[in-house]
Amino acid sequence: KYYINDGRYEIDNNNIENAIRPLAIGRKNYLFAGSHESAQNIAMFYSFFATCKTLNINPYHWLTDVIERIPEYKANKLAELLPQNWSKR
Repeated sequence: KYYINDGRYEIDNNNIENAIRPLAIGRKNYLFAGSHESAQNIAMFYSFFATCKTLNINPYHWLTDVIERIPEYKANKLAELLPQNWSKR
């Protein structure tokens, strides 16, 4: 009803549905992860990659860089390697 009186409202919610579709597909995949811990790991990577997508970061470049850098990082600075804090060398 609001979309009739206010042009800022959309008549459908396709954008939202498209944004959450990977999460719904992932939820089904978690059933076959093998264990609860594996499902949590998969969910963590879905989250990392979704953050990369939101920030227009190529997930492959981010993950490759993080894997190369992580051995030299101190545990208390690992947050710097999260997609939202990451900067390529």
